[in-house]
Amino acid sequence: MHTRSNRRKTPVTLLAASIGLALHAPVFAQETGQAVELDTIVVTGYRASLERAIDIKRGEAGVVDAIVAEDVGKFPDLNLAESLQRIPGVVITRDAGEGRNISVRGLGPDFTRVRINGMEALTTVGSTDQNGGTNRTRGFDFNVFASDLFSQMIVRKTAQADVEEGSLGATVDLVTARPFDYSGFTVAASAQASYNDMSGDATPRVAGLIANTWADGRFGALLSVAHTKRKALEQGTGTGRWANGTSNGGFNPASTFTDAMSADVFHPRFPRYTWMEHDQDRTGVTASLQFKPGDNTQFSLDGLYSKIDATRREHYIEAISFSRSASQGGKPETIVRDGYIDPATGALLYGRFDDVDVRAEHRYDEWDTVFKQVSLSGEHEFSDSFKLTGKLGTSSSRHDNPVQATIMMDKLNVDGYSYDYRGDKWAPVIDYGIDPTDPEGWTLSTIRMRANKVENDFDVGQLDFNWSISPGFRLKGGVLAKDYGFESMEWRRTATETIVPAFSDGTRIVPVDMVQMARLSGMSGSPGQWVVPDFDAIADHFDIFSGDGTFALSPYAASNRSVEEKDRGAYLMGEFSTDLGNIPFSGNFGVRYVKTKQASTGIATIAGTPTPLTVSREYSDTLPSLNLVAEVAPDLLVRFGAAKVMSRPGLGSLTPGVTVSVSGGSRNVTGGNPGLDPIRAETYDLSAEWYFQDSAMLSLGLFYKDIESFVQTTREVRPFYTSGLPASVAEGFGVSANDDFVFSVPVNTPGGPLKGVEANFIQPFTFLPGNWANLGVQLNYTFVDSKIQYLTSSGAASLRTDLTGLSRHSWNATLFYEGQTFSGRVSATNRDNYLIQVPGTEQGFTSDVHGQNGITYVDASLRYKVSEQIELSLEGINLTNEPSLQSWVGAASQLPLDYSLTGRQYLMGIRYKF
Repeated sequence: MHTRSNRRKTPVTLLAASIGLALHAPVFAQETGQAVELDTIVVTGYRASLERAIDIKRGEAGVVDAIVAEDVGKFPDLNLAESLQRIPGVVITRDAGEGRNISVRGLGPDFTRVRINGMEALTTVGSTDQNGGTNRTRGFDFNVFASDLFSQMIVRKTAQADVEEGSLGATVDLVTARPFDYSGFTVAASAQASYNDMSGDATPRVAGLIANTWADGRFGALLSVAHTKRKALEQGTGTGRWANGTSNGGFNPASTFTDAMSADVFHPRFPRYTWMEHDQDRTGVTASLQFKPGDNTQFSLDGLYSKIDATRREHYIEAISFSRSASQGGKPETIVRDGYIDPATGALLYGRFDDVDVRAEHRYDEWDTVFKQVSLSGEHEFSDSFKLTGKLGTSSSRHDNPVQATIMMDKLNVDGYSYDYRGDKWAPVIDYGIDPTDPEGWTLSTIRMRANKVENDFDVGQLDFNWSISPGFRLKGGVLAKDYGFESMEWRRTATETIVPAFSDGTRIVPVDMVQMARLSGMSGSPGQWVVPDFDAIADHFDIFSGDGTFALSPYAASNRSVEEKDRGAYLMGEFSTDLGNIPFSGNFGVRYVKTKQASTGIATIAGTPTPLTVSREYSDTLPSLNLVAEVAPDLLVRFGAAKVMSRPGLGSLTPGVTVSVSGGSRNVTGGNPGLDPIRAETYDLSAEWYFQDSAMLSLGLFYKDIESFVQTTREVRPFYTSGLPASVAEGFGVSANDDFVFSVPVNTPGGPLKGVEANFIQPFTFLPGNWANLGVQLNYTFVDSKIQYLTSSGAASLRTDLTGLSRHSWNATLFYEGQTFSGRVSATNRDNYLIQVPGTEQGFTSDVHGQNGITYVDASLRYKVSEQIELSLEGINLTNEPSLQSWVGAASQLPLDYSLTGRQYLMGIRYKF
């Protein structure tokens, strides 16, 4: 049978290239027939990782991209998410300047599944409010792990029957090292000092790996450890959204600038400066034992542990009046003395005010996430044609945020306050009408206390067979049982947060020795520094963490919920390889069937009484898939893929934690919807890949997803029994389950098409003379387009626009040099603007949507080999000091929402390998 191009690399060649080994190939001279020894070819460094990734991509039937560590414990980037963004179609979001989540082909983190060593997993962390707070979604937080723990990442963009369901965007496989990956005894260690130019702190980053095999390679053990300490300073500004002039009662009628009274005028809700300190420790451990009792049998026991500990301090100074109602003594008391309204946007870009309440805040967070995974896998070849493989495993992610507390102090009815966004809108000029560094006269106003926990668990059992029926056809099949559990818990102060005790002098005036300074650097128009409450001093003085009295915490019903899913699936898939004429033709076709049993629990408020509710349901999916590959010319592959796919609804949307109320003819149900159907789609891919030389590739791909439905929160009238709640709940109000209620809940709504194009080019310049031959480039570009119909809270059509999180354009460019002793690379990564909320929170043309600016990040890495065992490195991240957050409201106006800088990061290190 004809095979693919004879330039295709063997597994031995691939392994050697990936770990930088020299290859000696005895061949026969064409004329003499005598064996001769070719020159040694050595492929190392970044080029070696690209070559291995290309071979993985080429060898798959579906559309796949990979990133590979070119040597033990030597991943190309410091952060897994930041590595993934170098793959076509993958973009990331950042938290405190570090990659956190990914979106693939315009579909957000909820639509991407992550497997670790072949087993689905989910990790979540906490964050600032402006970055989404505690993660209670299906989105995977990659910043839990140090990249040193992994040897490769594979992004599967098309579906096939032997890969379990659950993804609309992609399935990401993270792979840790195993002892059989290496030849004999291996030791590697690295140490780096990391410096952030904004925080001014230097912190350590260390990693090590030891592996060995015994008994003629039949038994092996591996242990790797990575520890990173990171300190970051984040500073910026925020507006808290933009509200119209008459919301919350409007400004004081005595205002001399009466244009600000109009409902068509928009103003910032609480313009403020922000200053945040992030301090985190991340420790990870992998362990692996492999045993090969015979030539046909092998077992692997793998363990992964990672813990990230973090503390965060957030400091703010803001004008709180503009978001307050009449009962709170806010905007209705504020007098507008002067202002400037932008005629294009209707926004009050400049204003001078009297009777403004100024607030200074100090928030303190402590949180950690612990991830554990243990899996046992094995395989046995019963014959040359039949093999069984199996896997048992469990994983858990425990996020604990026991301290999330904010202390606030105010100065009331300040005259002469002003803000000005007419210059640099990301750095407004604010005059507080007071000396913001004066520690005297501040009133303790609020002590906010919260605690959170989020737990995710997976238990997996899998059994597969692989049967080679003929030289050109192989049949695969298997069964999978997967149990998933999610639980969210939150506690808040039982007493109202504005109930605060008096100090020893009998007043709520904060003593001067309980006030400290926050300093803001590098932002024009800022005060440079301002006073904030000394959190530790006030917390200790009032013993706010005693857990009793006015500081007791109670469960917060809206966040106390859980979801349990039992997924049972089976698949059958055929793999074939044949010729169509003189064209090698291969691929796979198959079908996967899965049944999902789901139980959602939440706290519903029924007739004013918190009531636990559990709603169960089940649904099934039959998911056919097809992947075809034709080598239409030597080293030119054409791929086609088609599949039905599904993604389970977001965890928050499934909560039956609803409020049911009946008042006369008004009958309402608000909350979650445990009856949501999965988001389903039909997908199609067509691509061409040209492997025109070793370590080089040019590819162009088209993709189309026909998304049947999405999930949106809307309002509609329907019978109570459609809620999935027990009929007794309605009957308790004296009405029938057949009666109509107004439902404000997440619902399945019409989706829409998503289409795009990906281009990828990798080229080592081996054709150039001398050292120029060590240069190379890696370039990719992605375009994505999708429009869906958004709905208002009344259920009416709102906007037809992009999916949230979708960047229409994204690209990556890397220039690398790989010499015998010196290597380096410079990378630039860009994503286009994208939407984060549709429709906007405040209605009006100025705030129709919320969005975020796309940004270009530039990173660089230099390495110098002192010897075969020792290597020095120097790396720079975000060299152009781009902001990590730049969000806005209004598609046309793009009025500022949040802005933050985290600075550049430099790392100097040494690495040893034996």
